[in-house]
Amino acid sequence: MEPVSLVVGAAIALGGVMIGRMMPRRPPYPAPPPQVPAVSAKPATPQPICGCGHHLVFHDQETKMCQAQVVIPGRWVGQSGGTYRPCKCQGYRGPVPVDEYYAPDIIGGDS
Repeated sequence: MEPVSLVVGAAIALGGVMIGRMMPRRPPYPAPPPQVPAVSAKPATPQPICGCGHHLVFHDQETKMCQAQVVIPGRWVGQSGGTYRPCKCQGYRGPVPVDEYYAPDIIGGDS
């Protein structure tokens, strides 16, 4: 390399650094507004979801086998579209939903 090209390259780099130091700073990006969670009317109860990801209603009550179908994308089996296969879940083992009971009000009744 010739010394003139090294000096020109160093001058260009030094000029870029000096211009960057003299330019006014950009204002920082504005902070995004805080996300307020949506308030629902009643609290969400936990749903009985099985290990396969399906709800309890998709499992047969007698055999406990899952009756839902899952979609297998075509790129995994070499097809252009997806295929439907029965779910391989052997039975629902998740939490059993609590039965709802009615208890009459004690206050304000006939005394």
